[in-house]
Amino acid sequence: MIRILANDGIHASGKTQLEDAGYEVVTDKIPQEELPEKLPAFDVVIVRSATKIRKDLIDVCPKLKVIARGGVGMDNIDVDYARSKGLAVVNTPAASSRSVAELAFGHMLSLTRFLHLSNREMPSKGASEFKTLKKNFAGGSELHGKTLGILGFGRIGQETARIALGMGMKVLPVDLYVKEATIDIKIFELDHSSISVKLDTVDMAHMLKNSDYISTHVPFSGDKALVGSEEIEMMKDGVILVNTARGGIIGEDALLAGLESGKIRAVGLDVFDNEPTPNATLLNHPKISVSPHIGAATGEAQANIGKELADQIIDHLGS
Repeated sequence: MIRILANDGIHASGKTQLEDAGYEVVTDKIPQEELPEKLPAFDVVIVRSATKIRKDLIDVCPKLKVIARGGVGMDNIDVDYARSKGLAVVNTPAASSRSVAELAFGHMLSLTRFLHLSNREMPSKGASEFKTLKKNFAGGSELHGKTLGILGFGRIGQETARIALGMGMKVLPVDLYVKEATIDIKIFELDHSSISVKLDTVDMAHMLKNSDYISTHVPFSGDKALVGSEEIEMMKDGVILVNTARGGIIGEDALLAGLESGKIRAVGLDVFDNEPTPNATLLNHPKISVSPHIGAATGEAQANIGKELADQIIDHLGS
């Protein structure tokens, strides 16, 4: 029997689908240091971002046929080496796009209306300093009519653009490989009708200089921040940045310097360098809205991920 280790978990629907195909699915977490001893007993391993599948681990697992990543980025897997050894390496690039895009807008809306600060201070000061807080957190703005720069115009970037267009924003996408995309916006109140908007990508400098908000949706190689001090200097004064992609895409030191100078108005972060021990200065900064890497952590996204993983594994191995 094919044995599958879902070391970082899998949605119940995906597990059931794999079991119905005749596979054994183990969801008990095996610590990273114990994997060289225990993973050789499995034919398939399913991971998220926590478990690392590197060359040395691949070499001691001769039975392994498939490495499946529940999510988009595969920086925790030695993909090229695995494929050179004949292993299938798959991920789920489409399954969580909407969830990540909605979280990006959650941060934008929170920062624009000071909700991140209001939720911190109202419980302790609301009853005694209500008028002061009301004054402090007034002066917000609407997203409607503003310009959103999108760094990375793949599936998540395009889903982010879809929401932005629906909110009446202008969109400036940047991507090295995508030149244009047609964004379909569904109007459910009109019998599931939709409208289509064609968007051309622009160069990085144009996006940086003209965006009121910038949201990042690109992978990160770990070599150099894509947005550092030079890029921040090119931005409009008072820009709001959001990173729900990978820690390191925006240089954290440059980001803090931009906040202190006032160049950057506010920042939303779902991802950090050094996870799971991010810089405490970022976590406590009054101009930063934070969340603990939960972009894909919705019921809908996890169900989609589970189904997409199961489909790909079954297609590769057969039932």
